[in-house]
Amino acid sequence: MGLERLVSVIQEKRSNYDTDLFMPLFAAIQKGTGVPPYKGHVGEDDVDGVDMAYRVLADHARTLTIALSDGGHPDNTGRGYVLRRILRRAVRYATEKLNAKPGFFATLVNTVVEILGDTFPEVKKDPQSVIDLINEEETQFLKTLTRGHNLLNRTIMKLGNSKTLPGDVAWRLYDTYGFPVDLTQLMSEEKGLTVDMDAYEEAKKQAQILSQGRGGWYDDKIILDIHAITELRDQNVPLTDDSPKYNYHAKSEDKDAEYEFDGCIAKVLRLRHSKKFVDHVTSGQECGVLLDKTSFYAEQGGQIYDEGFLVKVGDENVEFSVKNVQIRGGYILHIGTVEGILCEGDEVSLHLDTSRRRLVMNNHTGTHVLNFALRTVLGTEADQKGSLVAPDRLRFDFTNKGAMSVEQVKATEVHSNAVIDKNEPVYAKEASLAVAKAIQGLRAVFEETYPDPVRVVSIGIPVEKLEEDPYGPAGNNTSVEFCGGTHLHRAGHVGKFVIASEEAIAKGIRRIVALTGPEASKALDGALKQVKALSAETSAMFFSVDSEAKKIVCLSAVP
Repeated sequence: MGLERLVSVIQEKRSNYDTDLFMPLFAAIQKGTGVPPYKGHVGEDDVDGVDMAYRVLADHARTLTIALSDGGHPDNTGRGYVLRRILRRAVRYATEKLNAKPGFFATLVNTVVEILGDTFPEVKKDPQSVIDLINEEETQFLKTLTRGHNLLNRTIMKLGNSKTLPGDVAWRLYDTYGFPVDLTQLMSEEKGLTVDMDAYEEAKKQAQILSQGRGGWYDDKIILDIHAITELRDQNVPLTDDSPKYNYHAKSEDKDAEYEFDGCIAKVLRLRHSKKFVDHVTSGQECGVLLDKTSFYAEQGGQIYDEGFLVKVGDENVEFSVKNVQIRGGYILHIGTVEGILCEGDEVSLHLDTSRRRLVMNNHTGTHVLNFALRTVLGTEADQKGSLVAPDRLRFDFTNKGAMSVEQVKATEVHSNAVIDKNEPVYAKEASLAVAKAIQGLRAVFEETYPDPVRVVSIGIPVEKLEEDPYGPAGNNTSVEFCGGTHLHRAGHVGKFVIASEEAIAKGIRRIVALTGPEASKALDGALKQVKALSAETSAMFFSVDSEAKKIVCLSAVP
């Protein structure tokens, strides 16, 4: 017998769930959701499934608190995948059975710590990081839970008398919406259906074979090649208007300001599938969608593509999941998978993954700040050679004769945070290429070809002022760059800025990887924990950790 069964015997309970190991969790669930109290019903007696949801949340909250406190992490493979499946199952029950608000499930961690903390002291060390990790996973899953559920319901309605859910649908629920197959099986069983697992495995196998032959997410059967671009031009198909990608604003000037992104309705001009343009695409097909306009950012200039989905106007059953966005010859192709029938000429509403875009904007403005800081610390010889702007990090390549010293790395980070702390406006404007090139202090990769007019992004000084006196000293005192990317509206919105690494990638070329915003905060928290652990292991305390200010203070010289 395990602990729970021993306790049930000692406390003379028929079920583990009726013991004091679980009742405090049930009380927290009832208080947090407002559902009727736990009655202990099972099977057919549990008509609405509420008691089952009680048990799932309580049990999974215990499992995840222990596992994540022990260093586990949700992932797509191995043990991490088991944790992700458990977490998503709990989120689904919380949302659908208990009507819980986002973030509620993670609050149960505190109750688990109260119950088990004395016996398992490791869960007391950092419960907030466990809560944060659960909330991050929940946020990602909730983005697709409703959409995936709608796909399942639509499929079930089309089955007629069949009691088997097609395996390719189960695979798409996983591949597109993140539904683990056992979750799909559970949801199907609730409808009296079984999943065709043989067909699921075959769909999975074919997807793996297809992905191995690709250079990126997409393949050459979808992407626009020179022949496709020529065909579009010959048919006078207009270039994609992507100006709506800049249609967003900050709700305030505060450093923790939220952003609002304007909606966008567009028309499907062409559909790309199997190396040709087609008049329609159907469920499960991977294809490319060319619109007359878009609010999605196509990968270019070092900035990664946007993700999200499109919904047909007037028919929400038709949805296109955007997994990549590429630009070729001025035409922007949205690449992904369709559900339903999407036709040329249809109107669609565009739904950007705004939380992901916000992180990308953080890192792009952070890249400009870093570029300016490097020029200040290393001098004007530190020229940009490349960059990557992703949601979780930024990467910046630059010329330098040797490795940066510890002091130089620190100075660069300090200077970057100083620029951010000033919280000055970020200005963007198109300018004459000849005038823009003359601006003193302007940073650009001059080996590249820029359009005329060219978009100029400046921190703290309006572009108009720089245009009026391009040879003046103003440009030397701030970040000024050619850039078509999406940026924050104020530098302070970047939040924390941390340099994670500095290394050589080629002779005379260095690479910095840096983190901003939430990722930077997590890195700082992790570093502070390591210092605390190190100080606890030493016989003498050499460092004091100021957790609130997130600083490490040296008290004495280390022998």
